[in-house]
Amino acid sequence: MGSGKNRWKIFRRSSSPTSSSPNNETKQQPQKEFLCPISGTLMSDPVIVSSGQTFERLCVQVCKDLDSNPTLQDGSKPDFSTIIPNLALKSTILTWCSTHGIPNPSPPDYLTVEKIVRALIASSPSLEETSSKIGVSERELLERIPEKPQVIFSHAATELGHRVNHFSSGSSSEESVIANIPQTPVHLFTTRPSCYSSSASSSSSSSLEIVNDETLTSAQNPNSNSEEGEIWVKLKSLDLFMQEEGVIELRKITRNREETRVSLCTPRILSAVRSLILSRYVKVQSNAVAAVVNLSLEKSNKVKIVRSGMVPPLIDALKGGFPETQDHASGALFSLALEDDNKTAIGVLGALPPLLHALRSESERTRHDSALALYHLTLVHSNRVKLVKLNAVPSLLTLTKSNADMAGRSILMLCNLAACPEGKSAILDCKGVECLVTMLRNGVTTLSESTKENCVVALYSLSIGSLRFKGLAKEAGAAEVLRAVEAAGSERAREKAKRMLQMMRERGGEDGYGEEVDWEEVLNSDGLSRARYRLGVGGGKNVNGPNSTDF
Repeated sequence: MGSGKNRWKIFRRSSSPTSSSPNNETKQQPQKEFLCPISGTLMSDPVIVSSGQTFERLCVQVCKDLDSNPTLQDGSKPDFSTIIPNLALKSTILTWCSTHGIPNPSPPDYLTVEKIVRALIASSPSLEETSSKIGVSERELLERIPEKPQVIFSHAATELGHRVNHFSSGSSSEESVIANIPQTPVHLFTTRPSCYSSSASSSSSSSLEIVNDETLTSAQNPNSNSEEGEIWVKLKSLDLFMQEEGVIELRKITRNREETRVSLCTPRILSAVRSLILSRYVKVQSNAVAAVVNLSLEKSNKVKIVRSGMVPPLIDALKGGFPETQDHASGALFSLALEDDNKTAIGVLGALPPLLHALRSESERTRHDSALALYHLTLVHSNRVKLVKLNAVPSLLTLTKSNADMAGRSILMLCNLAACPEGKSAILDCKGVECLVTMLRNGVTTLSESTKENCVVALYSLSIGSLRFKGLAKEAGAAEVLRAVEAAGSERAREKAKRMLQMMRERGGEDGYGEEVDWEEVLNSDGLSRARYRLGVGGGKNVNGPNSTDF
């Protein structure tokens, strides 16, 4: 009897739908640890932040874009300075979903998360709670926000005369060593983004603009605080029309009133503009990037803008923004690359591949400013090596031969690349000597004097320390072309042509190339033959690489 009852009870427990239903419902509810504290949804890509909490990656990104650490429901404020993927929790969540027949979670929508974060920001600290943490001047600024000073938009085209200093021999240890010729830097193009032109200033969305780095004190500019606060409120507004009005106003003010470029280049303005660069609305996006251009025109702002985290969104805008936005993004990167302290950082942050791709853009402005940005970035050795690894040399040589508009700018970059061993080898491998000699031979009447001179400079850089140059130059018929340059070129070009001709005559021979070396063997031999030749000529000296040696 007892054992039968027990069996019956067990049978009833296992078969009763009413007893199992509550347990199933409980099991189907995800654990609290699986939900993002900000969005409240099941996390698809959980990451651990510095303060120890785990969030959905997109939520952390939105908080960073808005430059805010909102107070959570438990009263804590997370630290988003470092994030680490939480692979263990991600695997646990996926296993839980599979076990319960629930689809794997997908990333939340950016705009939805942005609304949630903005709501948290608005509800977090009151003005009274934060008043003790802000300075007197900031508190006065908040009180003066409703005041709207009159803004006069008058036309003014800004010429940046001081930028000429970037190309003097003392401006940069790298800039002064182009093509191993310290005293004679190559000819340069304009130092101002082409999208920043007076003819484009009539349209609120057709011109570039830039700002600076240190904020003016109220004693220096009594109206700067209230003006900056008014613009900031518009930029941070949830109302799309207010955002649009804010970026257009910032763009116009920093174009027409040069003195405001410094006072409006504040951390919170830069943070607000940075988030609007990612906007899906063309007017907001393009005017936000144009405002960055205007702010960057001031030398003192350039480093500050890069350190504010502005480069990654500018890169995204160049890669996938609206056409006008791409114009402005290339101009902004060019302007920021003029500062020596920014060159390495911009290269590390990934600007080189999209700038290289932009050289083939349909927009002349984008092509022009991207080329000049790359020229200034390749004044740094690390960026030269990166470009060589990106297989940039064949692209630049193709542009030199096929695109008359880009030929001069491509040769400028080749001059820089030829100054490093990796770039020199790549140019020689891609028949760069033949290309440059052909340019000089066929461009007597079509090329500008500066472009012809830069062709000679590039050839001279390739000739220094390279065993292969003489053979490649002979194949291309360089001696005849160089003699013509020596007779009728510019003073600088004549000097370089003369040096190359002397070097090619060093081993005798009436044709100017010498007769003691079988250059066909050098060009076509394997590494063993090249090593033997190097030892024969160099006397056992150390060499830079398989294709070059020191004379």
